[in-house]
Amino acid sequence: MTPTYDEIVKAPKALLHDHLDGGLRPATIVELAAEIGHELPATDPGELGEWFVSAADSGSLERYLETFSHTVAVMQTAPALRRVARECALDLAADGVVYAEVRYAPEQHLTAGLTLPEVVEAVLAGFAEGSAQAAAAGTPIRIGTLLTAMRHAARSMEIAELSTAYRDAGVVGFDIAGAEAGYPPTRHLDAFEYLQRENFHFTIHAGEAFGLPSIWQALQWCGADRLGHGVRIVDDIEPGTGKLGRLAGYVRDKRVPLELCPSSNVQTGAASSIAEHPIGLLRDLRFRVTVNTDNRLMSGTSMSREMALLVEAFGWGWAELQWFTINAMKSAFIPFDERLSIINEVIKPAYAKLL
Repeated sequence: MTPTYDEIVKAPKALLHDHLDGGLRPATIVELAAEIGHELPATDPGELGEWFVSAADSGSLERYLETFSHTVAVMQTAPALRRVARECALDLAADGVVYAEVRYAPEQHLTAGLTLPEVVEAVLAGFAEGSAQAAAAGTPIRIGTLLTAMRHAARSMEIAELSTAYRDAGVVGFDIAGAEAGYPPTRHLDAFEYLQRENFHFTIHAGEAFGLPSIWQALQWCGADRLGHGVRIVDDIEPGTGKLGRLAGYVRDKRVPLELCPSSNVQTGAASSIAEHPIGLLRDLRFRVTVNTDNRLMSGTSMSREMALLVEAFGWGWAELQWFTINAMKSAFIPFDERLSIINEVIKPAYAKLL
């Protein structure tokens, strides 16, 4: 039986690649912007939401990233950060997400005088509030945060140290993000070597706008645990035959998780459509594929919508949706026993009723 959207919403899902500043409610942006006098492209929440999606639909990663100037602008105070994080937890939980890793760049939230630790503590407080409210509403969710360093900046070591300082308070990993071309991950090698010495997890945005060299550096020079996007690994797979090149073979054999974001990839031009997205091939070849939202506001999406689009495009059913969900949970940055608990006590029992 083909899963419907409403059924998918109720099924448990796991999310590894979601940006806090890419998932705000349009109404919240309007309210927070009014408080600080920030000018928006539209002040009606419905129109504003449509503007974000259309601006991000340009097919250019650079234009896509421009939309964040408005969301980041309204996330400069502790109350604003706490509210955005709380609403993020509630929105994900309402969509049936039982585990999520949400990332953001603390260095982008300092213009109103907050310190880096104050930014982290405000977000953690918001996630704790939202998770508690979600549990009370009967939709429990576990959220871990990833701290992101901007690859064009020079604060990666500082953010890496901040990540480990809060590792027991809810920060589960580290990431670098931003424009790939001209800013290779090897620029931040000292941060990655520090994280490895600290036995800490990290993922790297690689293989989205830039191809195989970015993926190779992220893995073989920097030691990434996962690939943020990683969709361009298909450039190392022979069309027609499915024969894997050395790098693609390594990624599959080592079970390196791919944090694929279908709708986002279509918007930025990494894929021409959902039906043409390499996720179909990568799933058939049994890469460690996970499904993610990236930026829910800019893509007008949710985990349920992403899965529904894949069901429609590839004819997949509950077995495939369970496979993606368990892949994500296996790849999470929380302890192994906690991952197993969510898989065996939450995900598998729910899907057993659906299969």
